[in-house]
Amino acid sequence: MFLAIDVGNTQTVIGVYCGDDLLHHWRISTNANTTGDELALHYQGFLILKGLTFDDFSGIIVSSVVPSCTSALEHMTRNLWDFEPLIVGHNVNIKMPILIDNPSELGPDRIVNAIAAYDRYGGPSIVVDFGTATTWDAISAQGEYLGGAIAPGVDISAQALFQRAARLARIEMTTPPGPIGKNTVWSVQSGIIFGFAGQVDRLVEMFQKELGGNAKVIATGGLAEVVVEECKTVQIHDPLLTLHGLWLLYRDNRGIDE
Repeated sequence: MFLAIDVGNTQTVIGVYCGDDLLHHWRISTNANTTGDELALHYQGFLILKGLTFDDFSGIIVSSVVPSCTSALEHMTRNLWDFEPLIVGHNVNIKMPILIDNPSELGPDRIVNAIAAYDRYGGPSIVVDFGTATTWDAISAQGEYLGGAIAPGVDISAQALFQRAARLARIEMTTPPGPIGKNTVWSVQSGIIFGFAGQVDRLVEMFQKELGGNAKVIATGGLAEVVVEECKTVQIHDPLLTLHGLWLLYRDNRGIDE
């Protein structure tokens, strides 16, 4: 078995694979200050709940956009096992051509999503990832990463609004009854939920124009469920897309018989 770990700025997704089967998965908050020893304790708790121990694993693959968490996971792996972790962007062989000016700038989560989207849905395709940032990524019909767009995400945009507008209190991010708000909570929900859906749709339409108009549109990320139902252009919601990409990379780099 092996562990697949996707560390985002806000949330971390953990998957347990046995061969090509995803047995268990968890989504937890990311803490950039957590040490490798503390991570080991947290992960041990999740594994125990499923009757597993660290001895059951012979590999680990990590996609991380938080350098301190990457270091902590490397520390944890070296302390618990006699192998090195596979770190996307560091010691993982990526077969997908990355056709941007500086491929080293591309976040590991975005290339993992692109690999997974092309494997599951073919190309051309567009991945919309609702995380700390909302990102759009374009994959060609030939399986090439073409580029993308980045915007502030739903959560950090809402936080900025609440911090800057003294009279606005934090609210639950749910779909309101309609776009014309009858009170402050409704109005904020409308602006954020419908506003972000409109932003997603507009950029997807522009991507589609450049890709020929027949690209599949896949949404993923921890905040996707808040907005995706209001998006007219999203065809598929795949919350475990990134874990699938990590499985593909592990298979290609280490094999899946471990």
